[in-house]
Amino acid sequence: DKRARKIISIAMQRVASELTTEATVTTITLPSEDMKGRIIGREGRNIRAFEAATGTNLIVDDTPEAVVLSCFDPIRREMARLTLLKLIGDGRIQPARIEEIHEKSMSEVEREIREGGEWAVLETGITDMHPELVRVIGRLKFRTSYGQNVLKHSVEAAHIAGMIAAELGTDVQLAKRCALLHDIGKAVTHEVEGSHALIGAEIAKRLKEKPEVCHAIEAHHNEVEQRTVEAVLTQTADAISGARPGARRETLETYVKRLERLEAIAMEFPGVDKVYAMQAGREVRVMVKPTEVDDLQAEIIARDIAKKIEEELQYPGQIKIMTIRETRTSAFAK
Repeated sequence: DKRARKIISIAMQRVASELTTEATVTTITLPSEDMKGRIIGREGRNIRAFEAATGTNLIVDDTPEAVVLSCFDPIRREMARLTLLKLIGDGRIQPARIEEIHEKSMSEVEREIREGGEWAVLETGITDMHPELVRVIGRLKFRTSYGQNVLKHSVEAAHIAGMIAAELGTDVQLAKRCALLHDIGKAVTHEVEGSHALIGAEIAKRLKEKPEVCHAIEAHHNEVEQRTVEAVLTQTADAISGARPGARRETLETYVKRLERLEAIAMEFPGVDKVYAMQAGREVRVMVKPTEVDDLQAEIIARDIAKKIEEELQYPGQIKIMTIRETRTSAFAK
């Protein structure tokens, strides 16, 4: 017991980490106050198009020369931030242009995700990893757990696991690999049903990771009994990284989980194309497929979603469900 405490304290002392908390809003500085009018557009058409394309809230208030982007999903918020900055720089703000710029921003964020994964792999000194797995690790850059950035947490856990493994005389590279990959399930949690530990193990198996690594991932929350030293080291490193002072913040995580659940409930209904939880979860915008859902069905879907939310979630106040059915056609005059 004394030796165990000594090993853990050595590992903790050798890892110097920053305080890694994230927010759910981004403030964009404007070149002038006139820009607010152009962002809003005639009768608010630009702001509506922006919110529909990006799935974020664009808040224009009395704050001088600034607007605020609000969204619980950091990937979506980053895409919206890049889109808005490009639109402001370009000066041409109109619905068609908003969609075009948003497409470009999506590919930029995709590149940033890849770079994040490559940084994590280089930082921990891990080689021969499947490119798709590197991309999944990169997605963790835009995920938080109790306010702690999951990519930084994973890299930190890998360093801690490596140091403890070195003290114990076990395989350092394998311990680092297990700890770096332990939270990959969080990159897709709100899209796939199941716990992040089991989802992560499934992803690792599919991408031909070693059985020891897959086992360490699935066992780090005791959902599967730990059978290897690496599994125990992964859980220990995860706990040390998450429990250090300043690493985590409880309230943000519960808020984000509630918004993710809101979107997941609405996505369960047939005919639903996209779902955005807006206004800090007080409004849910549901885009339905116009070919599958008529106007009457759209009304019924809104009522059914509201009923299911009432049954399954606890929330303050009330939540407005808005179904949007949009048909677009285009033709070319030659």
